[in-house]
Amino acid sequence: MAKAEQIKNLIKMHFEGQQERFITIALQIAAHEAKLGHTKLANDIKKIIDNAKVNRPKLKPLNGDLQGLILETEPIERFSDLIVSKNIEERIQRIITEYIRINKLRKHNLSNRRKLLLTGPPGTGKTMTASIISNELNLPLNIVLMDKMVTKFMGETSAKLRQVFEAIESRKGVYLFDEFDAIGTHRGKDNDVGEMRRVLNSFLQFIERDSSESLIIAATNNINLLDQALFRRFDDVLHYQLPSDDEVLLLLKNKLGSYGGNIKLEDVIKTCKGLSHAEIALACMDTIKECVLNDKPKITKLLLEKFIEEKKQAYQK
Repeated sequence: MAKAEQIKNLIKMHFEGQQERFITIALQIAAHEAKLGHTKLANDIKKIIDNAKVNRPKLKPLNGDLQGLILETEPIERFSDLIVSKNIEERIQRIITEYIRINKLRKHNLSNRRKLLLTGPPGTGKTMTASIISNELNLPLNIVLMDKMVTKFMGETSAKLRQVFEAIESRKGVYLFDEFDAIGTHRGKDNDVGEMRRVLNSFLQFIERDSSESLIIAATNNINLLDQALFRRFDDVLHYQLPSDDEVLLLLKNKLGSYGGNIKLEDVIKTCKGLSHAEIALACMDTIKECVLNDKPKITKLLLEKFIEEKKQAYQK
């Protein structure tokens, strides 16, 4: 049988969300069993791994109406790609763990978190979180196109919303309502109109009644615009922030990799102040591309700071 240390590491990699490392250890176990003459067990392990790699859930094609409302994407981000606070990281892991171990919760008449509200400035990891949850749970990621949802015709937006929730019920997956404030705006706002009040009321009713196995994720950059009645409809609310100094440093190291050379990245942190995770990542990519195009094996601190300042001028007032 597999060594105790391998089993312990296998479990550890599973709960840390490190799928590639998990697969490596599983294959090591298969090789160990093959050496012991347990060829059937070794082949079964390899077959399970091979099937898991290629057998992502296959959905029936979206019907004509839904094709304009929902964009199906294949998530590629891994947990290790996300750089956020320890608190946010632990809460995302909790969501994933509860989904994976739902049967244990149900035995105690408990349910998993699956209706989530993500708030925070643009580029801080909200959309990436939805992608990571989708990837970790091997579920399709469906992005609800809010610009196609809201129309000027009375009753049409609510009807489209009903179609989306019918899809949520019948097609298990992760559903992301990005720019959620488009329909979740406070009903007492001066610029509010009757139609949008009806749309928000419809959403409140749909999400309250929803008992599907899908995960519903709403994301907004403007939490202050949301109606207070929304918050109790969600199982968890995660607030994202601009990166801390430690997160900036880790982001720079991850994105620059070997191109970072001997630069003391701690000296660049101050220059990144006020930028989001996404903006810093773009500045790193621009710097690397400049080096590649000019056949330079390493970047310089001056060049990196130049592209960081460009992002500040582009994205900040």
